[in-house]
Amino acid sequence: MKIELHHIPLPDLGIPVERPAIPETEFAERCEALYSAAALDWVAVYADREHFANLTWLTEYDPRFEEALLLLGPNQTRALLVGVEGVPYAEVAGLELDVRFYHPFSIIGQPHTDSPPMEEILRDLGLGNGASVGIVGWKTADPRDLDPKVPAFVPAFLVRIIDQVIGTSAIDVTSLMLSPDDGLRANNSAAQIALFEWGASRASAAVMRVVYGTRPGMTELDAAGNMGLQGEPTTMHPIVSSSDGALNGLRSPGSRVIQEEDAVTVGVGMWGGLSCRAGILSTAPDERFMSNMIQPYFRAISTWWSTVGIGITGGELVDAVTAAIGDAPWESFVNPGHLTSYDEWLVSFSLPWNKTPVRSGMAMQCDIIPTPLPPSRALNCEDSLAIGDDWLRARLASQFPSAWHRIESRRAFMTSHLGIELKPEVLPLSVAPAYLPPCWLSPDLVCVVAE
Repeated sequence: MKIELHHIPLPDLGIPVERPAIPETEFAERCEALYSAAALDWVAVYADREHFANLTWLTEYDPRFEEALLLLGPNQTRALLVGVEGVPYAEVAGLELDVRFYHPFSIIGQPHTDSPPMEEILRDLGLGNGASVGIVGWKTADPRDLDPKVPAFVPAFLVRIIDQVIGTSAIDVTSLMLSPDDGLRANNSAAQIALFEWGASRASAAVMRVVYGTRPGMTELDAAGNMGLQGEPTTMHPIVSSSDGALNGLRSPGSRVIQEEDAVTVGVGMWGGLSCRAGILSTAPDERFMSNMIQPYFRAISTWWSTVGIGITGGELVDAVTAAIGDAPWESFVNPGHLTSYDEWLVSFSLPWNKTPVRSGMAMQCDIIPTPLPPSRALNCEDSLAIGDDWLRARLASQFPSAWHRIESRRAFMTSHLGIELKPEVLPLSVAPAYLPPCWLSPDLVCVVAE
């Protein structure tokens, strides 16, 4: 595979303004699906500002400052326990919920307003001695350290109170939401993909504005100002980082002045996808940078995009990327690709010998981070996509024609201008999918597959 740099201006592939909505019936179906899959009397879903995504996927409610607990029970009981500020904010929920005020979920130091203790709330809802309860935390336990059946990634006091009420031990059912094999959140509807396309488009547009707008003499904060964020919900702290030595790619922007030939990176994540670009602040690469890094890196990126598809296993993705990297003096720092959602990293099955297949409905990230890097050198080209079979693509086209038109335009651009062949089920969500300018002072000098 021959990789070259060509001047290809980034076309306007569309940035959505109106945010698609998930219908109430779909949220209700999701709650019922979790309850049925657990096959228990009750399911409790914990959330807080940092770990909101399971609850948001089920109800559209995302805690802003506080904690929250969703309880799913018999006869379609759906109760949401929230603090002081969560009570009025609960109107954003996408389905009808029995909102219960629980003061300890309020921010510490809020004026105290009496609320029943959690034990009383739980008993009033119908939990009692002998009830079986499953708890959804924010991630699953590593069986090398913990028993995966015991709730781990959830506040201990919640587990203790629930166990006191039911007189036995609650079990962990987080995998019902997060498993790449059969987890509910690994399967996205047309409406969910359209919503994720809204976030991924806007995140990637913000990234490309930084790439196109960064100049020597700017501070990192100046460069970050080019993002033009408009208050969209984010999945991470926005990143702009630079260095004339080793680059810290996770650092928030600061007052450092960016100089020519510095390594630079930018990353923005919104609900549905993160986009990242890294390169050097120059007009053209030197021969060593081109041969040792740019060419093998873009071979890996283009190979990932052309390989991914329904039925391809995580292990096969890893093998394809590893072969494309070849004998380059670096390797992929993390799994080359993972599932994404309301949270930037849902789970990854891109591991050697993993047999989990890519399925229709998955939302994914192409995420290959080369390491180690020479001083003042960086490369990254991370973007999001969805996987859709014939049925799901037809639903997208009929229900969300604007999003579908943007997806089709991106596919055509990747094939005709970047030389990357895609399977029909691969649906790019970024405004600049696989568009990699390694030298930011020539932002339309990008990598292409020449043959």
